[in-house]
Amino acid sequence: MDERRIGAGPVAEVRLLGGGTQNVVAEFRRGRERYVLRRPPVSGRTDGSATMLREAAVLDALEHTDVPHPRLVAACADESVLGAAFYLMEPVPGVNPATALPEPFVRDAALQRDLGFAMVDTLVALRDVDVSHPLLRDLGRPEGWLERQAPRWLRRLAVTAEIPGYRPLPQARLEALGQWLGAHRPARMRTGLVHGDFHFANVLVDQARPQIVAVVDWELVSIGDPRLDLGHFLAVLGFPPIPGLPDLPGMPGPDEVIQRYQQLTGDTAEADLSWFRVLACLRLTAILEETVGRAVLGHAPAELGKTFRAVTLRLLALAEDVIDMTKGL
Repeated sequence: MDERRIGAGPVAEVRLLGGGTQNVVAEFRRGRERYVLRRPPVSGRTDGSATMLREAAVLDALEHTDVPHPRLVAACADESVLGAAFYLMEPVPGVNPATALPEPFVRDAALQRDLGFAMVDTLVALRDVDVSHPLLRDLGRPEGWLERQAPRWLRRLAVTAEIPGYRPLPQARLEALGQWLGAHRPARMRTGLVHGDFHFANVLVDQARPQIVAVVDWELVSIGDPRLDLGHFLAVLGFPPIPGLPDLPGMPGPDEVIQRYQQLTGDTAEADLSWFRVLACLRLTAILEETVGRAVLGHAPAELGKTFRAVTLRLLALAEDVIDMTKGL
């Protein structure tokens, strides 16, 4: 920090915001300024430093866009400083809905509804980011992206199924999803920035207004089709696997979310949006089932494994329901 003239004086008032098996996030003060530091888990993930530098590059590229995000202060690739690459960002005056949703939102259905629409507005801002920015060019391969998706996530599920003691999901149902995705793939891809894990636990909201003040946790960011983020948001809408998030009956339903997205983007290809909903269900199933497998091995809490298995079964059912609704489109 001295080399880059970031603040002055001793580091004080250090407060851990996250850690353990997850990325370490800590807030601290230096002089009159406050900062938030983010680094990989101390437990050691082989790609942790690369992930941090990728996240930092994305935050830097988002400057001067309409995407609400923490402003990047600096990034450090020298692993000798803290044992891994890390970056500093400015604190954002907002709250995470999964940990401390402000009381007005808990009581007021109208605020809940507006907050849901604010999430859609943020999705549209993400969709409109110019991915030709030099800092974003290496985030993925757009060529063949649509074709790769279903096989990729089915392979991930197949790898998890090889864990000793793991009880696989019904193979026939997974194969049916894969076949449907292959047969109904959109004719054209809209290349853009994909957050990869867009839901209420990964945003900060204003304490009084239904406004998203920052999108956080960019570790799954990539170049792809941003309609996947819409599919992900719809997949978890109504039963998000997020501990601590209260029931929000005022949230707009899937049809209202899609309608607002279509109004803002002009994307009226409803069958294509359904495809991304099904893909998001399959993708999230594959990701959560990896934690189910880790729980079987004793590398994650057994109760978490049970919870995630219940969620993945509901995701499979949701994907099948969406497919049924597309018949006749």
